Amino acid sequence: MASGISRRSEAVRVEIDSGVGVVTLTRPDRLNALTHALLRDLRDAVTGIGARADVGAVVLAGQGRAFCAGLDLAEGLADPSPADPVESMHSGMRAGAAVTAAIRDIPQPVIAAVQGYAVGAGFAFAAAADVRIVSPDAKFSAPFLRLGMTAGDFGLSWLLPRLIGHGRAASLIYAAGRLDAGQALEYGLASAIEADPLAAARQLAAEIAAYPSYGVQATKRLLDSAAESPLAAHLEAEARAQTIGALSDAAREAFATALAATKKPAKP
Repeated sequence: MASGISRRSEAVRVEIDSGVGVVTLTRPDRLNALTHALLRDLRDAVTGIGARADVGAVVLAGQGRAFCAGLDLAEGLADPSPADPVESMHSGMRAGAAVTAAIRDIPQPVIAAVQGYAVGAGFAFAAAADVRIVSPDAKFSAPFLRLGMTAGDFGLSWLLPRLIGHGRAASLIYAAGRLDAGQALEYGLASAIEADPLAAARQLAAEIAAYPSYGVQATKRLLDSAAESPLAAHLEAEARAQTIGALSDAAREAFATALAATKKPAKP
């Protein structure tokens, strides 16, 4: 598909180019810090791009010097609609949780391109992605305890132990600490350090988008369920998914192409 850009809001941009969808936070003057309105727009952008059959993979990025600096301390996350402060704050927190859920729920793999700071909720959204490619100056920060809050922030306390292990996640969170790019790579949080993480994320997304969609999307579901499923149930889920994939037109064409290649005479 030809490239195209649509601005969902003043803070979120959506771009689609040749099967790759890119969702970008566009508040560089605020280091892409989050407000309630931005969270709603980001959720809508992610779910909207996930519903498109012409998108095979998604990149999540932040414009400027930072991926996302977390909470906008000037505006806050509270929903301005409810008069009750508890309802207002709860609504804001649920809006952030909905972004994490959207990243995990859309069928396409999501690749986070992280430069500079990924703080608090920004850390959580990067952790919710399927793959993270980071810049040399990337820093993942979990300052919650220092701020009198908990690490139960938009799924981070669930996601991070699964990504880097319980002990490392606990040490980071209880120290209200941060991970630099080298530590993120060492811990398995990042898959690569790149001078231009957005370009690298786009390239990986393009490679994924070129594959038949069924195999990619079924694989995301299998990887998501693997940590929670008993082995017997997961083996059965794999068998079902593999059977469907093997009998698809895309698989038959790929196998025929591979078989034909093995029958070509070797070059002298």
